[in-house]
Amino acid sequence: MGEAIYKDEFSPAEYREFSIRLENQLGILREVIKEPQFNRWEPTFGAELEVYLADTMFRPAAVNEQLLQLANHEQLTQELNKYNLEFNMSPVPAQGKPFTAMEEELRGCLDMLQTHANSIDSQVIPIGILPTLQDEHLSLDYMTDRPRYHALNNGLTKVRNGGFHIDIAGEDHLSLHGEGVTVEGANTSFQVHLQIPADRFATYYNSAQLTTPLALALAANSPLIAGCRLWQESRIALFKQSIDLRERTPQHWRQPARVSFGHGWLRSTAWELFAENVALYQPLIPVLAEEEGATSPPRLPELCLHHGTIWPWNRAVYSHVGGGHLRIEFRFLPAGPTVLDMIANAALCIGWSLGIGDSMDHYAARLPFRFAEYNFYRAAQDGMEAQLIWPRKHRGGLEERPIRELIEEFLPRARQGLDQLELDSADVDRLWNIIEERFDTGQTGATWQLNTFEKYRKTMDVGDACRSMLADYVANMTESKPVARWC
Repeated sequence: MGEAIYKDEFSPAEYREFSIRLENQLGILREVIKEPQFNRWEPTFGAELEVYLADTMFRPAAVNEQLLQLANHEQLTQELNKYNLEFNMSPVPAQGKPFTAMEEELRGCLDMLQTHANSIDSQVIPIGILPTLQDEHLSLDYMTDRPRYHALNNGLTKVRNGGFHIDIAGEDHLSLHGEGVTVEGANTSFQVHLQIPADRFATYYNSAQLTTPLALALAANSPLIAGCRLWQESRIALFKQSIDLRERTPQHWRQPARVSFGHGWLRSTAWELFAENVALYQPLIPVLAEEEGATSPPRLPELCLHHGTIWPWNRAVYSHVGGGHLRIEFRFLPAGPTVLDMIANAALCIGWSLGIGDSMDHYAARLPFRFAEYNFYRAAQDGMEAQLIWPRKHRGGLEERPIRELIEEFLPRARQGLDQLELDSADVDRLWNIIEERFDTGQTGATWQLNTFEKYRKTMDVGDACRSMLADYVANMTESKPVARWC
């Protein structure tokens, strides 16, 4: 959405004109991604990190505007809630040591931010959901006061006709009430971008969808909300419920959720995903771009804005920058625990997307998409203990298989995917050691949080156990040891 949003109330005429522009730009997109510049093989990596800001007692701290002023960094931006910030990393070509470059930039930014945060008695914590989050932190008092967030909140609540009730069942049961979009802002992620050619987009996007459950189980880092033990990656449930606008009709059917895993395997081109969003979802923020001279490739501002108000866990991104390109945005990864863990997660997602490509048609034909979606939610709920639905080997039918077996079987394919790129082998080796150690030990950010919380819970109440666990989390994070080595 970005800085394109300058108002938060819209007329019926603006909604009509916005819809007309969506249809026009959809037709333009279909043709423009056929042009040669969109089919060049120049893979690039990028990422965005959202972080929590907490006070000295590890409660959400509404200080994002203060930190932005202190940091004065063009790659930093406020997020939806006052206790979050986002860092937009520089894109890097997939040559040499891109992961080292990403690590150094991210570490430098976090160190700088932490220094400024300390000066106002706060701290920066990369974590999927801060376990000390409570109902009070989901009120509109905590929403960042910017036009784009007011516009999004107005658009969502207009459709929803009220606030959002969160109900998640795990080992404990969570019931929260949020006002407007503040619940959405409680989810912080590490969003990875992979620029790829338009003519290979469907193959790599489907590969990403197939392997997302495997990567999610290895990366889980959000098991606690308000001291409740929920899913291994509770962000998945919280985010989906936070933007669920659907109401049951008298015919007992429900419109598609704006947060979803998708609606089917991609058949041909990325255009299908944009067309699907225009067809299935009404506009929330009909900001009309000012008329300007033609650009090549075109900006398609209304289409991109609308696309940004639908939240699939893996998203197609169109950009006119650099001659034009398409990207896969992996949106399911949580923030944290450490910089090294996050960069290793990025390498894993990219590797699997590229490494499964040559056999993706086989899997798409044998695994109906609804089972891929089922796998995603089982991995979010149970992590490394999940049982997934998978095609039987050498014979027809589907079967349940432990996710650990599938990860072990498919890890070499992810490494092969990265080996297709012009990467320094040492740059990949060190990250692969982190992934393999996490797999061998079974210790993810989620399992470490739960085990440490349970240790403190034996002698403390829930609030103190959460704070003690977070103190250990921050100490380990500061030492920069991958989570598999945390004690």
